[in-house]
Amino acid sequence: MPNAGNNDESDRSAVILLSGGLDSATVLAMARREGYACHALSIDYGQRHRGELSCAADVARALGAVDHRIIGVDLRAIGGSALTADIDVPHHGSVAEIGSAIPITYVPARNLVFLSLALARAESLGARHLFMGVNAVDYSGYPDCRPEFIRAFEATANLATRAGVEGRPFTIHTPIIAMTKAEIIRAGVSLGVDYGLTTSCYDPAADGAACSACDACLLRRQGFVEAGVKDPTRYGTTSREFGR
Repeated sequence: MPNAGNNDESDRSAVILLSGGLDSATVLAMARREGYACHALSIDYGQRHRGELSCAADVARALGAVDHRIIGVDLRAIGGSALTADIDVPHHGSVAEIGSAIPITYVPARNLVFLSLALARAESLGARHLFMGVNAVDYSGYPDCRPEFIRAFEATANLATRAGVEGRPFTIHTPIIAMTKAEIIRAGVSLGVDYGLTTSCYDPAADGAACSACDACLLRRQGFVEAGVKDPTRYGTTSREFGR
């Protein structure tokens, strides 16, 4: 029986975890540039900032994904995070105020769950590549954004799947893991990413306007400033000026 690992289609098909945020949009554009047929996957996990799902759909269309699927898994039943439970999202006056401890916006095992779903989707498609927009530089201290976690999951993926044990191993690509937010933005702009389609805010207003003061907003705003690129984000009327 021919080795499916030599199949050109499986070699050039990929599942892209797409949140609707800046990082994953950039990763989708990078995968498309590298010639992958991109199957975008978003997870409806009960997040309070649900507007990101519609943003993900817009990004998938704009960047030429083959398709876009949303899978539901209700992490509200787990609790323990300001993104899924009735817990206040921390606000800060500047990036300097973001602490080094793992914040309450950490969702228990989220990226482990997300990668497991992306892996299952990839195996069902016959795809061997997974792309994820984790970042270990400009991030909020999440343990499941580190390179050692990604390496460990890739090893597990190739032990736990039929494709892996039959010699069709998976590769997990994290092309922005060592980039600053400014570097990510510059790369995305060069690839034609419209960041006006994306959202990063953990605590948006009812009309979708970003709060400007959560960790995600602060890191995003700083990234645009350092990149020398106009920030297209729509912030609420009560949002503070950047850096104050």
